Amino acid sequence: MLENIFTGQFFAYLGAAVAFLVAGLGSSKGVGTAGQTGAGVLSEDPSKFGSVMVLEALASTQAIYGFVIAFLIVRNINDAMTLQEGIKLFIAGLPVGFVGLVSAIFQGKVAAAGIQMISKRPEGFGSAVTLALMVELFAILSLIVSILMLR
Repeated sequence: MLENIFTGQFFAYLGAAVAFLVAGLGSSKGVGTAGQTGAGVLSEDPSKFGSVMVLEALASTQAIYGFVIAFLIVRNINDAMTLQEGIKLFIAGLPVGFVGLVSAIFQGKVAAAGIQMISKRPEGFGSAVTLALMVELFAILSLIVSILMLR
């Protein structure tokens, strides 16, 4: 009976779910962390909304990367898929999912620190974005690895 459940399609859909859900959880946490800090800064100076919004939004990209991989995985699912093909697609979702989770959480923390910095020094916006983008590099690399694994 279990052999009817654990098919190639099952593992492929599981890979798509892991890619998006795990990266999305990280993005939610990262955006939330930056947003909490941003709300405090904006309560003091609403004119900083644009800078705060950009920094807060940076941690959302991991969910976008997870969505892209989930879409590509689902696009490759077919009725004739073997178990091996499904497991391959499942494994391809892991890098973007798990690296996205961790990098989004840390990017949210770096963005929150950047938001605190621009509350005191608005001219430091470029530096704050650069610091947060350094964490983004790891999410981009995981996206590339997942894409390469789908070939």
